[in-house]
Amino acid sequence: MKQKKNKKWIKPRHKVVRLLLQAPISLLCKIRYGVKITKFKDEQKRPYLILYNHQTAFDQFFVGAALNQPVYYLASEDLFSNGWVSSLIKYLVEPIPIKKQTTDIKAILNCIRVAKEGGSIAIAPEGNRTYSGETVYMSPTIAPLARKLGLPILLFRIEGGYGVQPRWSDVTRKGNMRAFVSRVIEPEEYSELTDDELFTIIRDGLYQNEAKADARFLHKKSAEYIERAFYTCPDCGLSNLESNGDTVECKKCGKKVRYLPTKELEGINCKFPHRFLLDWYNAQCDYVNSLDLSTYYASPMYEDYAEIKEVIPSVKKIPFCPSAKISLYGDRIEMDVKEDSIVFRFEECSAITVLGRNKLNIYHGGKIYQLKGDKRFCALKYVNIYHRHKNISKGDENDKFLGL
Repeated sequence: MKQKKNKKWIKPRHKVVRLLLQAPISLLCKIRYGVKITKFKDEQKRPYLILYNHQTAFDQFFVGAALNQPVYYLASEDLFSNGWVSSLIKYLVEPIPIKKQTTDIKAILNCIRVAKEGGSIAIAPEGNRTYSGETVYMSPTIAPLARKLGLPILLFRIEGGYGVQPRWSDVTRKGNMRAFVSRVIEPEEYSELTDDELFTIIRDGLYQNEAKADARFLHKKSAEYIERAFYTCPDCGLSNLESNGDTVECKKCGKKVRYLPTKELEGINCKFPHRFLLDWYNAQCDYVNSLDLSTYYASPMYEDYAEIKEVIPSVKKIPFCPSAKISLYGDRIEMDVKEDSIVFRFEECSAITVLGRNKLNIYHGGKIYQLKGDKRFCALKYVNIYHRHKNISKGDENDKFLGL
């Protein structure tokens, strides 16, 4: 019997979709973000590995608008668990699914498959959008993957995106940003490099730090929902913050700070020690990395309420509880569902990740639970405390990596 041929990842319809959608999507990017996208003029009708820094929810569209060919994006598995919407996206552009915070062998094999079929692949090596304005952790595994694919590498830079749309915000500001190919690295060039050398070139080529007063980004709600990213106060330590308009207030001590159009911070009723959000973010990470979590084994650090769904990867999300009390301890997360208490001990969790602005995924016992709180819910603190506990448990208390 003849063996059935494997179905190709790349479909003829993907070229048609690109032709039909490129102009309206480029226009939408311009209207919504005011972004200047520079077309890549030296494509030479060949596939590429496109590596880009991750700043806004629209970054993939900036990449697509700069090239004249279909691009296959590595995308979080969450995108593929939304029923018919996911099916439509898959039909139109066939993204490559990947599990966050893991080494996903299947995703790597699919990238190799697309490359062999002559397709261009786009990856954000950070795997996360920045909360602070500075490019976050990149896994060094991107270098051997790039070598395995054997494609020319495009380094695609996005600048000004954090000023226009910080990850923690629901609004886009008026301001300038741009997106462009900054460098092409040919296979002949990186074949002479070690993985460490190639990774350094990639990391440095994509690095972006927006903690500088180099432009103005205007919106009357510029500070709203900063508490999705910040949960410590310079005076109070662990705290609860509340933002309105262009200000944020610590609910413990009453300290108020204004977020300026220049991305700077200005104390209103105090002298605030941090000039930029990056300074505050780094201080918050240092504070968490100094915590003795054992002092929070008996009583919770935080309590929230969230909707819970069970995620069936690449299929759908099943409602689990419309509103559960969530308690964060130094070694676990507890969920009060009706009359039961469900406990996720950190040592039993394979991963805890933040998705989008403020959704939380807990990977436990072969299942995935997704928590979605109100607009002020901070998923990041759960990820940070989980990684602090993980570092302590493996005997590396001085490891500073907290999940992003």
